[in-house]
Order: sequence, then structure tokens, then C-alpha cells
Amino acid sequence: MPHNDPTQRIYNWDIGFDTARIKGVLDLKRPKMFEHVQAQMVSLSSMEIQVKQMCDLSGVSVIQYPFYLDFGRELWHITHETEMSGESAAKEVAVLITKWTGRDLTQAVLQAIRTQVFNIAAPVAP
Repeated sequence: MPHNDPTQRIYNWDIGFDTARIKGVLDLKRPKMFEHVQAQMVSLSSMEIQVKQMCDLSGVSVIQYPFYLDFGRELWHITHETEMSGESAAKEVAVLITKWTGRDLTQAVLQAIRTQVFNIAAPVAP
């Protein structure tokens, strides 16, 4: 059968998703996965509190908090999940600041979150 044959693809998918096998693997991995999630949730919750405090200090309307929290979660992902740092993180965050200012968030507040909550400096000018 050719590789792009739909029947072969369906067969491969069906074999790959044997739920009994997947359950067995997940049962073995679950304790470590749970430890990891617990640690991440503590870190994520702490970050969210800091972002809310920054919004409060900056006079941000409460109705806009979810958007600033989304920005904070994106930065948290950069620093914790991808473990990006230094100039690479600074450039990535600059792109996110542009994105969120385009959605009418205040640039100064976004920059304050970047530096005071995540300790990421502004990118070096070219």
C-alpha cells in the first residue's frame, strides 16, 4: 500500500491509540507528572498575584485584568516551559508587548510586568 493511502493511515492511527497501552504508560508516569503540575501551579499562581498587583498599582481597570493575566501567562511560558532567557527572552517579550499594545493594553504596564514580575530587561537596540 502507498504511504499516503487513507486505509494505511487509519490502520496506523488505530494501532497507535490502543487505550489500554496508553493507560498503562500514563499510570506509570502519573506520580511524577502530578509532582510537576503541583510545582508549576504554585509558580503560576504566584505570578498571577504579582501581575494583578502590578495592574492594581498601575490603575488598570479590573475588566482588563484577564488580558494582562494572559500576557503574564505567555511570559511565564517563555521563562518556565521553554526556559528562554537573556536577549532571546527580551526579543520574544518585545514581540508580545507589540501584540498586546495592538489590543489596546498599556505599554508601560506591560513593560512593568516584564521587568518587575519576570525580571526581563528590554531588548538591546540594534
